[in-house]
Amino acid sequence: MKFPIVNMRKTGQNICILRTERGISVRDLSRMMGFSTPQAIYKWQHGRSLPTVDNLVALAAIFAVPIDAILAIDAA
Repeated sequence: MKFPIVNMRKTGQNICILRTERGISVRDLSRMMGFSTPQAIYKWQHGRSLPTVDNLVALAAIFAVPIDAILAIDAA
């Protein structure tokens, strides 16, 4: 049985696109998320890590989109 896989690079691109479309800087998003530094945001955008489930929920609320608009799923 094959399972879908989250594409980290494309998910990062989605986060970057949604952020810039809304005119939110990385630093502003970092503050909105309650982070002391923007490193996590940069890691997400560069596809080096994925947001946790609670951070995905927060991003969806900030961007006013469903979570599946953030996550890029590749069919396996």
